[in-house]
Amino acid sequence: MRLPRLLTPRTVASAHCDLPCGVYDPAQARIEAESVKAICEKYQANADPEFRTRALIIKEQRAELVKHHLWVLWTDYFKAPHFDKYANLHQLFNDATKLAGASGSKGSADPAKADELLSKIDEIAKIFWESKQA
Repeated sequence: MRLPRLLTPRTVASAHCDLPCGVYDPAQARIEAESVKAICEKYQANADPEFRTRALIIKEQRAELVKHHLWVLWTDYFKAPHFDKYANLHQLFNDATKLAGASGSKGSADPAKADELLSKIDEIAKIFWESKQA
């Protein structure tokens, strides 16, 4: 029969991520983490209780977005070969998401916690860009 042969793909494509590269970028997490830090600084500089409440709400929303963007990179972009090559990559993501969560910048208004988060994101970004060169 000719029909099954006609329906069989002639070219098989594969990618190491969900879509062809170019859709993932740790900059998304970094931008939200920068917002978290800026909000922490504004929170610390303002004694108005209403302002501080609004700042905390917005900071927690931004921190959730940081976690989201990190999880997308962790689960959708990085694959087994990356984790084999970069033995600390799982730990970096774990540390970064915790720093974005309740035990980190989401649960604290300390700009130093946001700096720790930014540092972890920078480490992840370095590995990300190295992986794109391969």
